[in-house]
Amino acid sequence: MLRHIVLLTWTAEATEEQKATVAAELAKLPGVIPELRRYEIGTDAGLSPGNADLAVLAEFDDEAGYAVYRDHPAHQAVINDHIRPILASRVAIQHRL
Repeated sequence: MLRHIVLLTWTAEATEEQKATVAAELAKLPGVIPELRRYEIGTDAGLSPGNADLAVLAEFDDEAGYAVYRDHPAHQAVINDHIRPILASRVAIQHRL
């Protein structure tokens, strides 16, 4: 198993509508990318200053499944159309379970 974790921080100009659209579009990916074994999206609870705004956790059977997700046209469309326009920073890690 391989786990992929991403933390995104939005620009100050990002609107609530844009943020909600990112989450909604990401939530559609399990329906079109069968390699996803687990997929969770969460917004920061606001308990500590300086946190990221959105977290994505995805799990795959192996590296090949992750590569399918990473490069999938639906995933790339969410990144290009909805995430990049409001992205201030991104941090990610992939680790084996």
